[in-house]
Amino acid sequence: MALERPPVNPIFCALDRAARAETLSLARRLRERVGGLKLGLEFFVANGPEGVRAVAGEGMPLFLDLKLHDIPNTVAGAVGAIARLPVTMTTLHASGGEAMLRAAREARDGCGSRLRLLAVTVLTSLERRDLERMGMTGSVTDQVTRLAETALAAGIDGLVCSPLEVAPLRARFGPDPLLVVPGIRSGPAGADDQKRTTTAAAALAAGADYLVVGRPITAAPDPAAAAAALLRELGEAA
Repeated sequence: MALERPPVNPIFCALDRAARAETLSLARRLRERVGGLKLGLEFFVANGPEGVRAVAGEGMPLFLDLKLHDIPNTVAGAVGAIARLPVTMTTLHASGGEAMLRAAREARDGCGSRLRLLAVTVLTSLERRDLERMGMTGSVTDQVTRLAETALAAGIDGLVCSPLEVAPLRARFGPDPLLVVPGIRSGPAGADDQKRTTTAAAALAAGADYLVVGRPITAAPDPAAAAAALLRELGEAA
């Protein structure tokens, strides 16, 4: 299914679980409530390409979030394989470097695919002191911007960043990069292992294109109702 921009419904629900039957059940319950679904490492390792095809059969855009990070040739081969799956977006770590990112983009282009490649900047589970322990200097926003520059120079379509970096990235790079934003929470108490978070409305107002929302929907007693309520909240805030 084609990925539209700007989206009517910007919410991609993260179905980050291994169980195929449970994932398919959630996908069916969320049909018409979200703009797409995200499948991550847990699901892919447990179910592989056939599992992805099964979820794609529910008719919603799929974001396959594998965060590829390896030598350029290996990543190029992986992207070529992903491009043959019914997915609209996939991820690579921007920290893999420009050669790796360029190889991924060339592999995608060589397939004639419309797959969107997104570069993950700094994981939302990290904050400044985590980066300092890894020898990185400056603020989180500084590091996100450096990685974004590398990714966009390699021809990558968009970036994955926390909600807190959306406005600085829009100011620096303008409207062209696709910004896909996890770390969406209703408040600090619901942050879980994510450290750089904000509300869905604030992220969209700052310039996000798509919002990746997991536990606020999937852990709710009625996931479909939670997704519908979030979409109403976004409409009211617009």
